[in-house]
Amino acid sequence: FDIIYGQGISREGSLIDVGVEQGFIRKAGAWYTYDGDQLGQGKENARAFMRDNPDLADEIEKKIKEKLGIGPVLDVDAPIAVAPVDF
Repeated sequence: FDIIYGQGISREGSLIDVGVEQGFIRKAGAWYTYDGDQLGQGKENARAFMRDNPDLADEIEKKIKEKLGIGPVLDVDAPIAVAPVDF
C-alpha cells in the first residue's frame, strides 16, 4: 500500500498493486494497462487516472473482491428467518 502525506493510505495505489497481482491490470515496463486502456506511465500517473475515473476504480475493486471471495455472499434460495418480537 502507498501512504500519501496528508491523505493517508491510497485506495487507488492499493487497487493497482492487487490488480497487478491478480492479473486484472497489466504492467509493461512503466506502463499500467487495464482492459486495453492505458492507465498511465508510472504508478503515480495510473493512480491519478483512477482518482479521476472513480467508476473504473470501482469496477476494478469489484473484480478483485469477486476473485478473492471478499464481501457478502447472498444465498437467494435460503429462507429468511424472522424472530418473534416481544413488546
